[in-house]
Amino acid sequence: MADLYEQERELEDFFQAARDTVPVPSAALLARVLGDAAAQQPAPVAAPRRGIWRRLSGAVGGWPALAGLATATLAGVWIGYAAPGAVGDLAISAWPGGGVAYDVVDLIPSMDGYLAEDGA
Repeated sequence: MADLYEQERELEDFFQAARDTVPVPSAALLARVLGDAAAQQPAPVAAPRRGIWRRLSGAVGGWPALAGLATATLAGVWIGYAAPGAVGDLAISAWPGGGVAYDVVDLIPSMDGYLAEDGA
């Protein structure tokens, strides 16, 4: 029994000696490991170029500015397509040398043409 205890104590001394000494890797090993790690890293990739719409949107002010421009464009098309005749007359009178200036009464649409009777 004493012999078994003695063997365990000697074995524990070896383990304690192994715990006390910290293994330090050699400089050559560290250089090889770092070289292998650098070889495995992917090459840096250039950032993709932004598209024309992204650059235009950024130059104008982003999506809120583009939404305002789209709204103004649609309103202009709508007014241009469905404009009453008086708007054209107003534009002519406002333009310098654009012709006869109209009175305000002429710019207001009236129902006189609809109320006139045929043949009267």
